[in-house]
Amino acid sequence: MPIQEGQKAPTFTAKTDDGKTISLSDFQGKNVVLYFYPMDDTPGCTKEACAFRDKQTDFGGKNAVILGVSLDGAASHVKFKQKYGLPFTLIADEDAAVSKAYGVYLADKKRAARWTFVIGPDGLVKRIFPDVSVDGHWQEVLNAL
Repeated sequence: MPIQEGQKAPTFTAKTDDGKTISLSDFQGKNVVLYFYPMDDTPGCTKEACAFRDKQTDFGGKNAVILGVSLDGAASHVKFKQKYGLPFTLIADEDAAVSKAYGVYLADKKRAARWTFVIGPDGLVKRIFPDVSVDGHWQEVLNAL
């Protein structure tokens, strides 16, 4: 059954770009923008990440943390972050566990679909953005907070 708005967000524990392990529960009391994207350093994914980067202060003002998720490994994430000065955490979902938990794993393409989940401080899914169009997406997400 797909995740619905108003439901408890699936919990996860995963490795990040800096080699640390994080869990969704680490962000209790904050809004979490959990955005899934297909691949590091590709045109659409770069545009989306840089838009979130450029509006980082606006999201911080809404008590929100941004977490990007793709199936790329930590080394790829580090290069991507450094190249574009991304200030937020990227999750290395190499086994697709997080992508599968959120129903965005595309098995035939072996990547995550471009979806965004806004999770409230209470751990409930506030908004779901399926099949995201990158242009103006950051504004839709900010408005959802």
